[in-house]
Amino acid sequence: MRRICLTLPTNRACSAAISAVGAEADHAATHFDVEVHLLILDSSDAETFAEHARVVEESHRAPNVTVHHFSEAQQRDFLERLVRRSGVVEPELVLDLMLPSGVSYGACTNRAFLIAGALGCVSVHRRDSDSDYQVVGGRPVFPVHHELASLGRTAADAAGGVSETALDPEHNGKPVVMVGSSFVGELSVDIGEIARLDNDVYHDVVSLWAPLDWPDERKRALVEESFTGAGTDPFVRDHSTLTHVDPMRVDMCNISFLDEVYERVPLPPATDTIGSDYFLMHLVYDGTLPGVLHNRNIVNFYTPERRTDAGFTAYQLRFTKFFLSMLYLNHIYDRMAEAGAGLLDDRHRVRPDAVAALVRESARLDRGDNVRRLAVIDRSYRRLGGRYEEFADFLAPRHERLLEEAQEDIEDFALLIEAWGPLVRASGSTELPRPTRRTRPDPTAPCV
Repeated sequence: MRRICLTLPTNRACSAAISAVGAEADHAATHFDVEVHLLILDSSDAETFAEHARVVEESHRAPNVTVHHFSEAQQRDFLERLVRRSGVVEPELVLDLMLPSGVSYGACTNRAFLIAGALGCVSVHRRDSDSDYQVVGGRPVFPVHHELASLGRTAADAAGGVSETALDPEHNGKPVVMVGSSFVGELSVDIGEIARLDNDVYHDVVSLWAPLDWPDERKRALVEESFTGAGTDPFVRDHSTLTHVDPMRVDMCNISFLDEVYERVPLPPATDTIGSDYFLMHLVYDGTLPGVLHNRNIVNFYTPERRTDAGFTAYQLRFTKFFLSMLYLNHIYDRMAEAGAGLLDDRHRVRPDAVAALVRESARLDRGDNVRRLAVIDRSYRRLGGRYEEFADFLAPRHERLLEEAQEDIEDFALLIEAWGPLVRASGSTELPRPTRRTRPDPTAPCV
């Protein structure tokens, strides 16, 4: 029986999401020959954590489901022991990259990867606390059903379990290392108000995540499909495609990876930014590794704190830092696309040294394009007026520091890639806190 890790990172109140993901864990354990470790990485305040703990304690999970609800203090304790055991260079910096003081979508998922290793899991399946499942005929539509049907099988073996195949036969011997889908509902980035206020400004701002030398037509096409996911059409029936999965077609709230990917290369640990946790999707795609794209899209929604003044400023800062990160990430993605299967060894495994070299190469790029990105944001937000103009005032004295942070973030990523192998190896022998809820395996549980 293989072990899998279904993880929900959170720093906000999300009792409903915990219950919903718990039901998905039950579905996985009931319908597949798996032992599910439901991992809730909870960085919320004490009162919220206590409420989440109550939800976990009162839940009645299926046989073969074990729930781990870890506070940030418990995560830190585990990481401190793991980092010491690993013997990595600059242990304090590595610990800070794994559990930074700021919000980091990459770092929280990296923690899930290492904890999955400590649990003996062979895959990680990530969900988000600001999303929910579609419901058809009174039943939730769980993505894990497609994930477990294909993940880890060779492309040749997985072909019989999907609706269609769009993969050259030369890839049949490679494993399916990623299965995912997207979302329906709200934009994945909370910027719809900008489009309503001024569509030209919306285009100018959103196009900043493209390389600045792209032609206008290509930028317009990118803006049109950016952050929209799978649109608004509801789920009707299953459809899945064995293919090289385009990163634009999937979202991190609805993704699963085989350990052969995330145990080789981590996610960028940049703080106070968005988009840093999408790196492995690009690595899988550019590295010519097979994946499955399905249509069990998750429902995305916005949480109230984004609409407060403090929440607005924090979110817009993350949005700005996302644009600055793209100077480096676009370069890396282009170079990975050029390398193609050269990113893999003769066993179809990602070569961390090759990826680290490209990341370090990008850190030497001239910052000129990022200076221009900040100028566009300043001009555009002042044109919008109101709280956008206030944000431009907030950002202006921070421009130089933001430029430095963007470069430091990519340098830190290279360092973490180089430290990742020892961290992964140490995770297998580093003890975790006791699980919050455990159910005994049921040998009679049905599998399909």
